[in-house]
Amino acid sequence: MEISQAKQIIEALSNGIDPTTGEILPKNHLFNDPDIIRALYVATEQLTKAEKNMNRKLPENAGKPWNEALDNELKSMYLAETDKKEICRHFGRTAGSISARLVRLGLIQSSDEFRYFSESSFSTRRTIASKPPWLPT
Repeated sequence: MEISQAKQIIEALSNGIDPTTGEILPKNHLFNDPDIIRALYVATEQLTKAEKNMNRKLPENAGKPWNEALDNELKSMYLAETDKKEICRHFGRTAGSISARLVRLGLIQSSDEFRYFSESSFSTRRTIASKPPWLPT
C-alpha cells in the first residue's frame, strides 16, 4: 500500500467517514472517540512528513555514523583545501553533516563556516583551522 493511499483511509476515518463505503460512521463508533480522532490526525501528520522525506533526495550516507577513519580522511581533505562539493560527494553526505563534523573535530567553530564557505577563500579556512577553538576569531 502506498503512503498516499494509507493517508486517505486515515483521513476518512478521522473525519468520521467509512473509507470503503463513503458513509458517515455512527455516533457511537470507535473512530468517533475524540482520543482516536486525535491519534488519527497525528498519524496523518507523520505520514505526510514521511512522504516528504521519501521525496527528498538525500546523499547515500546521510544519517550514517562516522568513525575514526572517516574523521581522519575528512580532516585531511579539509586541511588540503579540497573543494566543498567534492568533500560532500566523496563522503556521500550533506554540507550540514560535513560542517557539523568539522565543528566536532575542532576544525571550525561554527557549521556556517563550511556550509556558507566561499570556495575561493581558502586562506580564511587555513586561519580558522589553525586557531584553537577557545580563541575568538
